[in-house]
Amino acid sequence: MGASATTTVQPVMDRFTLDGTDELESHLSSVSEAVVEGITAVVPGSRLQAIILGGGYGRGEGGVLKSPSSDLPYNDMEFYVCIAGPAFLNEKRYGRQLQDIAHRCTEKAGIEVEFKILPLEKIITGPTTMFFYDLVMGHKVLLGSPTILKSTNVHRVAANIKLAEAIRLLMNRCSGLLFSEVALAKKDFSPEDADFVGRNQCKAKLAFGDVVLTVNQRYHWSSVTRAQYLQAMEDTLPWMKSVKAFHFDGVDFKLHPTRREGAACDFQQTQTELKTVSQQVWLWLENLRLEQHFADVEQYALSPINKCPDTADTKNRLINLRKFGPKSLLSDKSSRYPRERLLNTLPLLLWKPESINDPALLRFIQSELNTIATSHAELVHAYRQLWSHYN
Repeated sequence: MGASATTTVQPVMDRFTLDGTDELESHLSSVSEAVVEGITAVVPGSRLQAIILGGGYGRGEGGVLKSPSSDLPYNDMEFYVCIAGPAFLNEKRYGRQLQDIAHRCTEKAGIEVEFKILPLEKIITGPTTMFFYDLVMGHKVLLGSPTILKSTNVHRVAANIKLAEAIRLLMNRCSGLLFSEVALAKKDFSPEDADFVGRNQCKAKLAFGDVVLTVNQRYHWSSVTRAQYLQAMEDTLPWMKSVKAFHFDGVDFKLHPTRREGAACDFQQTQTELKTVSQQVWLWLENLRLEQHFADVEQYALSPINKCPDTADTKNRLINLRKFGPKSLLSDKSSRYPRERLLNTLPLLLWKPESINDPALLRFIQSELNTIATSHAELVHAYRQLWSHYN
């Protein structure tokens, strides 16, 4: 484990990284300038409200990939293009051109450059999700007033982040572990598979601690500060020491990523340990969030309780109609948000894969994922397709 996770150094907001070289900082600045130049050539100034860099580089904590000759960028660069008016109309007007600009900037950056089109008002007045909290509290305004998001800080506090955000984070990181299970089972485990598995394992390590911090209203936009908060907490839970150790590794990887190498067997022990702890954290969180006493993941998965209670029935029916067709309206799940299907099937596929050998449980998984697949790999594929829409 590196020393970065517990350092007292705080992010400098005019930097992209904590400790990247001047050359790397200059490179990322040049990419940002190219992004602004490209966007302003496409979107009229009368409609363009702001261009904001979020993510790790926007917070001054972007990943630094060390190479023998230089520091290289690692994370995606996430730009928020704030355009007045409905997002779906602006997507139609400018989406294709902005996509071309993002592609050109990706080639220049050497990492993925992503654009998200949305009106500024959505950031300022929207709910305090983990995503918007991170963006508001740590970002770089590349075009527009530097204090354009300052008025949102009053209500964007960590204490307002709901537990639904915590389970969404945990679901996504455990999904990464599930996809890693499929990769680890491949006969031709490639270097790309090794990097994929290693990266997803590190993301899961970080998430466990972030979930604990969110539950305790101690989540913070800075991963460095989160590490300090978590290490200071008492070990009141039987798995807390493991979560702290994992989180330390996760923060270290986030700040100083490396490309993971090795055979599948080199990742198996960590995978097993992560699956054990993730199951414990999952049941702990869901028992708190849903005010239940689930003894195991099968009881959780099969429980008819609404696992997305903050969503609206009418809107859910429209979403199900669009996704699954008219027959979905005849189902008793027509008023449930589709993410519940992921919450129901992920625990079985990840922590109890032998479930598919039980005809009743297999039918349950197939019904939830709207598939006739029978093998574990095929069911995970169906899960991934649904996950790509409702993660």
